[in-house]
Amino acid sequence: MKVRIGIGSLPTPATGIGGFAELVDELEARGIDSVWLPDLVGTDSVDALTGMAFAAGRTRSLKVGTGVLVLPGRNPALVAAQLASLAALAPKRILPAFGVRPARPRERQLYPVPDGKRAAVFEEALVVVRRLLGEERVTHHGEFFHLDDATIGPRPPGRLDLWLGGRAPVGLDRIGRLADGWLGSFVTPAEAAECRGTIERAAAAAGREIEEDHYGTNLAVVPPEATPEQVDAALAVSLDRRPDVDPRKIVAHGWAEARDRIREYVEAGLTKFVVRPATPVTAWRGFLDQFDQELRSLETRAPGR
Repeated sequence: MKVRIGIGSLPTPATGIGGFAELVDELEARGIDSVWLPDLVGTDSVDALTGMAFAAGRTRSLKVGTGVLVLPGRNPALVAAQLASLAALAPKRILPAFGVRPARPRERQLYPVPDGKRAAVFEEALVVVRRLLGEERVTHHGEFFHLDDATIGPRPPGRLDLWLGGRAPVGLDRIGRLADGWLGSFVTPAEAAECRGTIERAAAAAGREIEEDHYGTNLAVVPPEATPEQVDAALAVSLDRRPDVDPRKIVAHGWAEARDRIREYVEAGLTKFVVRPATPVTAWRGFLDQFDQELRSLETRAPGR
């Protein structure tokens, strides 16, 4: 299985609008596998889809993913058209991953769906995106979306894999039935192994199979220069998202712990990783220097890449 480790971009002082181009150029120059853009509104982070287009157009080898793009509340036909154009312009470098709702409660009003229907909208929207990306013409009449002889172009060469986030049992079942991969977050290695097993069982029940190296997770790393106050803030974020788990089992404190954690995830069946700083960084080059020295050796690479 191919182990790949990318970088997650966050709205820190170094990665606002002014620093995003610098970050993308640095990742490309270093030969880092991928950059993953969060779907955050009202922050200094670039819009995920706009950032994907910018990064793909500025580079030749860097892969660009979303971690994760909220699908319910967006028009799935327009999302499919945007992804198709990106994949046609940057073949094999566009990595869409979708989520059900924003992590930040205040942003949920920006993605309106009927009350109590978010999961159902998500599933139907995902079906619409998939069909438009793979079929020449689509007629679809569902509960939420209606299309007659719809088409998008340019259609991407080959199949565009669609990954999903989430860790709830219903979400893992959805991945097995409808998606091509899983990008987890805030999970321990033991939980990741359980999640993979649930997805595999759901896929088998649906007569599907997900490729063995299409399982991954985000990993927040506290760099050595972080202050005690920054460390406490990072752990508080994790505790807010997972109050049932000791945050030290999720956030890696230092690079040695990050290496050990990735090895544990690999043993659990994961091969794709999105590493991001758990605390604000003032200069991305320093963080990437440490990333190169400490984590790149864990990757397995095909000849020529």
